[in-house]
Amino acid sequence: MRVLQPYTIGCVTVSKSIRVAVIGAGSWGTTVASLAAANTSTVLWARRPELAESINRTRINADYLAGSTVSTSLEVTSDLASAVSGADVVVMAVPSHGFREVVAEAAGHVRPWVPIVSLSKGLERSSLKRMSEVIADELPGHPVAVLTGPNLAREVMEGQPAAAVVAIDDRVIADELQRIFSRPTLRVYTNPDVVGCEVAGVVKNVIAIASGMASGMGFGDNTRATLMTRGLAEMSRLGLAMGGDGLTFAGLAGMGDLIATCSSSQSRNNTVGRRLGAGESINEILASMNMVAEGVKSSPAVLDLARRHGVEMPITEQVVSVCQNQRGAAEAVALLMQRRRRSEIG
Repeated sequence: MRVLQPYTIGCVTVSKSIRVAVIGAGSWGTTVASLAAANTSTVLWARRPELAESINRTRINADYLAGSTVSTSLEVTSDLASAVSGADVVVMAVPSHGFREVVAEAAGHVRPWVPIVSLSKGLERSSLKRMSEVIADELPGHPVAVLTGPNLAREVMEGQPAAAVVAIDDRVIADELQRIFSRPTLRVYTNPDVVGCEVAGVVKNVIAIASGMASGMGFGDNTRATLMTRGLAEMSRLGLAMGGDGLTFAGLAGMGDLIATCSSSQSRNNTVGRRLGAGESINEILASMNMVAEGVKSSPAVLDLARRHGVEMPITEQVVSVCQNQRGAAEAVALLMQRRRRSEIG
């Protein structure tokens, strides 16, 4: 393992190999942990002891990434305190609805000034806070970064060429995180716009549900392209209103992730949309899934956030109505098409 020269990360000077703790052993958390383990000492925390034991023994996360082998150097544990107490970087790969609880539980064991990286693409429903804001609440004083982009876990694990973006406004930390997560088949870019990257990651899941509904109803490429393009406009309007950089939404975190999530059958949010469009109820769909589709939980929060900032988001509004059983997919599409005529620009 390569030993780094002394450098500063956060407010701590480190003269040893970085140790990374990834909290959450879902598909993307497992993938990121395996990527990092190829570069530096890494431990993955799984909530269930039986899952941690299984991954350690077989090197496969059969619950979330069956068929994909994790790095042989990756450690896996179900002891949260042990995972984070010796970490130089903590990566949070927990869904938004349980995010604060796990951060709060870990907070007493994380050393001061250790950077925290969020992988979650959601909002806290009660407060409408982004995950970086939740981290700031529970771990004040810690630098916070976001790792995002068009990253379908299985394809990244298979070594298919892909790219991601790490967002933080500290260039020194950004460069080190870029090194930790980069692999020959994963190109990682840096971006100082945490707000924009987080907003993009949240909204693209909502638009992916809409795109999936169109596919489930039998509509073709024109319809999906329309939804993606107008969805990008909704994402950009909200992100700019919240202080994001417009260029972010044309990049990996915005357009890139939107295209991947709206186009792929591997996307949980797109799958939910397809099944809604085919006539299944949201309750039936969610009951049959063992992984979280963030867009279902985030869409009402996105709509509330849009109203708080005076931003119009008609696609999001219709996704919320369908997910809350207020109307069917066909009626939602008809209402979008019947909206008043307007200019595309402005």
